[in-house]
Amino acid sequence: MRILVIEDEKELCQTIAEGLRIDGFEVDTCYDGEEAWELIWVEKYDLILLDLNLPGIDGMEILHKIRKENLEVNILILSARGQVKDRVEGLDAGANDYLCKPFAFEELSSRVRCLTRRHFIQNNIVLVSGELTLNTKTRVAYAKGSELSLTRKEIGILEYLMLHPEAVISQEELIQHVWDGSVDSFSNSIRVHMSALRKKLRNALGYDPITNRVGQGYLIGGKKHE
Repeated sequence: MRILVIEDEKELCQTIAEGLRIDGFEVDTCYDGEEAWELIWVEKYDLILLDLNLPGIDGMEILHKIRKENLEVNILILSARGQVKDRVEGLDAGANDYLCKPFAFEELSSRVRCLTRRHFIQNNIVLVSGELTLNTKTRVAYAKGSELSLTRKEIGILEYLMLHPEAVISQEELIQHVWDGSVDSFSNSIRVHMSALRKKLRNALGYDPITNRVGQGYLIGGKKHE
């Protein structure tokens, strides 16, 4: 899942981003409202963590602009404005959640997981596809009950495919949601990571559960080869 952290306190912004990356998310950061609005229009995010006191464009204005344009993205406000009226204003303006500063990262992490699962109408933290399971909280995958040794990118690819079990996922969509904006559509990075993931799955399962639809993308749920 891909997250944008908009926070003008650079040290706090980077601390949040690093923690979320450890949790398995791809994270972009910015420190002012104008840059944030440009990123929101150019990139596709699953979740935005939004500070309200921003230089350039205020956080509440960004929130209003996002909802006015009907952009479908979850928004979690992070703010020192902790009065009840502030929280009510933010939620009424279209925020999905509101967390007051200071906060414990464990609580932020829990709220982020809740919002990203809600985005995909996914109530169980354990995803299942055939003989594969993936715990989205611990970031551990299993094949036939045995733990797989996967890299962070491989876990990200597998999670996104398992969240969309009946959809063909294009390379461009994987770039948007599994990478952090440092890779373009002409990069070989996705194919390299996908190839490594499929090899590990074949070794563990005896077959490849990922199908490559030429010119379209990848689909989870390949059949066993007798």
